[in-house]
Amino acid sequence: MINKESEILTLFSKEPWKKFTFTDIQKLTKKKSKSYLSKVLNNFTNKKILLQERIGRSLIYSLSMQFPKARLFAGFVLEGEGWNKKHIPYKDITKLMEKIPTKNYIFLIAGSYADNTQTGKSDIDTVIIVDDSIETKRVYAELKIIGELNIPRMHIYVFKNKEFIEMLTNKEANYGKEIIKKSILLYGGQVYLQLIQEAIENGFTSKNIY
Repeated sequence: MINKESEILTLFSKEPWKKFTFTDIQKLTKKKSKSYLSKVLNNFTNKKILLQERIGRSLIYSLSMQFPKARLFAGFVLEGEGWNKKHIPYKDITKLMEKIPTKNYIFLIAGSYADNTQTGKSDIDTVIIVDDSIETKRVYAELKIIGELNIPRMHIYVFKNKEFIEMLTNKEANYGKEIIKKSILLYGGQVYLQLIQEAIENGFTSKNIY
């Protein structure tokens, strides 16, 4: 299911707080066949990956963020897309990831590399989100030298789960909101979506971003 229909699910995975009409989905995914799209959406809905609701004459769809299964599928799609970018130096990124002193983390690429607007002078902005029990200074200290010696240089940001949620629920503009607007996810997709869901439960909406 993911292999054939990942393009449609990616739309919801990238903005899991957002609701889309059938027309929105058809336009954004460039699917010409309404019957095919309807079949795919019904399939995702029946499997509780997506939620469907009717408002007036319109059918509205959103990611079923409260269900672990939906977060698992959506996170898998995001990670799959993240590892399929031609401009990302994956060898360098993997070298850094292998040195992260915990197995429980989320790894994203932000900044100019996230939307392929980097230049020869650009650093790679890497974002690591770890469990609240992990000391972020320790993680940063162990990775700093690898990032500084790499070409291109990797700029490392480390946050705790609770810090990331707080940034999303904060009304002011901050780096957390920049991350969810423009980033490439490489690891920890299910947990990443769970943190966004917790932020939603604590008042985060699309109005916090745009």
